[in-house]
Amino acid sequence: MPALQPARGTQDLLPEMARRHRRVGDTARALAELYGFAEIATPVFEFTEVFARPIGEHTDIVAKEMYTFTDRGGEEVTLRPENTAGVVRAVLSNGLTQNTPLKFFYSGPMFRYERPQKGRFRQFHQIGVELLGVPQSQADIEVIALGQRILGALGIADKVALELNTLGDPESRAAYRDALVAYFSARLSELSEDSRRRLERNPLRILDSKDPGDQRLAAEAPDFSEYLNGASRDFFARVRDGLDTLGIAYRLNPRLVRGLDYYTHTAFEFVTTELGAQGTVIGGGRYDGLVELMGGPAMPGVGWAAGIERLAMLIPEPPPPPRPVALVPLGEAAERLALKLAEELRDAGLVVELGYSGNLARRMRRADRVGARAAVLIGEDELAQGAATLRDLDSGAQTLVPLAELAVRLKALAPPPLPPPHAGEGKGGGR
Repeated sequence: MPALQPARGTQDLLPEMARRHRRVGDTARALAELYGFAEIATPVFEFTEVFARPIGEHTDIVAKEMYTFTDRGGEEVTLRPENTAGVVRAVLSNGLTQNTPLKFFYSGPMFRYERPQKGRFRQFHQIGVELLGVPQSQADIEVIALGQRILGALGIADKVALELNTLGDPESRAAYRDALVAYFSARLSELSEDSRRRLERNPLRILDSKDPGDQRLAAEAPDFSEYLNGASRDFFARVRDGLDTLGIAYRLNPRLVRGLDYYTHTAFEFVTTELGAQGTVIGGGRYDGLVELMGGPAMPGVGWAAGIERLAMLIPEPPPPPRPVALVPLGEAAERLALKLAEELRDAGLVVELGYSGNLARRMRRADRVGARAAVLIGEDELAQGAATLRDLDSGAQTLVPLAELAVRLKALAPPPLPPPHAGEGKGGGR
């Protein structure tokens, strides 16, 4: 029988990588709470329409990348390729549209069938935020500021740059779309096959094509800024002014687009050059038309999603877990005492490894293997005195300690816990 392996595009999160993922998730969750975002968890699969309707049946995600199947009840369901649509569905399903503003944080696995690359898997994990019901630019500024703060708390703000653009309101977007169609139609034979398909359905997507020929044409395409009306220019100016006020650095990228019509105004990405082609670590924008497209009332929204795998590769090595205390009981009576003592020490906040079997030498080898800070030896002599032998495994020193004092003595050996990320970390300099 061949050795079992994980399915292509998936990975096992062994303890070291799991600690990195947890560092990202816990940091983001704690800081999102500072901004008033409440955690939400939606199902990992939904009826296919939840994703197909907003993402668009003719997009690559729906046509090529979604894990869609018919379940035993004959329903067509899809593993979620992203979570914004799922959050909006939850808002509509639970009758929350009258409770705006709504602020949600989420964390969990997503699924897309695509060629695995560095930092991109078929099962991947995201953190994200959605802010619904606020039409003002303050919402855009706030979600960007939260993203910046998370990157700072993770210690990677200096590795990442914020790119910013505006997609304007629907009127501006429609005018620009017409201009793009006219420009690219005149150069149809020079476009890649994918971009020829996009021309009628999502012409803005041609601007972020990775095909070299498309990129050459896109560089000479009309500039979106020429088609922005006054309201769109004013909105973008307020976003930029807010970021300047907070000292959040950014650079304008007129080729940063979103291909779907429900996206409006602000589009942004936090990007890095340290992960090769997969350089976007946070991507987001305003989606004022999405709730209505999914059957709800007209309701503005803005948010972002971040790849945990990519962030986990960028962050410094997280602090190691606390070193355990190894209990080493010798004899049946000591085994019984050790069971109770282990729970008492855990109640005191200590990590305890209880040796399950073997002689003294074998149990001490295991203590070394798990990196124990100290060993607590309990034999017949210790039982008779109501004490334990405490061995400092770093210095080798050992002493007899009454059981009632053991927790205090062990805590004195342990280093103090690391402080949480400072609330003020993560602010960048000026533009």
